[in-house]
Amino acid sequence: MQQGTGGQDAGTIQHLVALGANAPSGSFAPEETLRHTLARITRDLGPIRASKLYRTKAFPAGSGPDFVNAALVLHSALPPAELLQALHGIEEGAGRKRTLRWGPRPLDLDLIASGAQVLPDAEGQALWRDLPPERQARETPGTLILPHPRLQDRAFVLVPLAEVAPDWRHPLLGLTPRQMLDRLPQEARDEVLPL
Repeated sequence: MQQGTGGQDAGTIQHLVALGANAPSGSFAPEETLRHTLARITRDLGPIRASKLYRTKAFPAGSGPDFVNAALVLHSALPPAELLQALHGIEEGAGRKRTLRWGPRPLDLDLIASGAQVLPDAEGQALWRDLPPERQARETPGTLILPHPRLQDRAFVLVPLAEVAPDWRHPLLGLTPRQMLDRLPQEARDEVLPL
């Protein structure tokens, strides 16, 4: 599902974005929502390179219907906080309301990384990356954390990310998406199925 060239100009940042949906958005099923979202991001934010669509089980297990997931690369001069604000606006346009953590949603757009930036700093990123699972379910950061602190744990992010950004390296872990994916259990990788 390649769209645009994803070419890089001087002064742009390579942003990595994960997409997901497991609830209808108006009359659109999750797969249609992601296709429309990719077109809107291209129209509003610039050319992208997008992965195929994948079907995955909801996380955590039993929290809702299966998800449709994808990833994209966007080269933009927007700083991460402004890009995240634009992505949240697109989510709201699809009917997303942030009421239930890890619940069903018509659209989820996660800013996974912005080049090699680490936000707020290495210690803050590591604190959220190493947060125990029971606290992950209850706590959300009050600031943007980059790279996304759960990135290395989620096959549904890493499989499409390895497709569109195989050479990107986590600035703190030093690993590519494929290397992070290879560290996950085979059963987690097998649950990410191309549509």
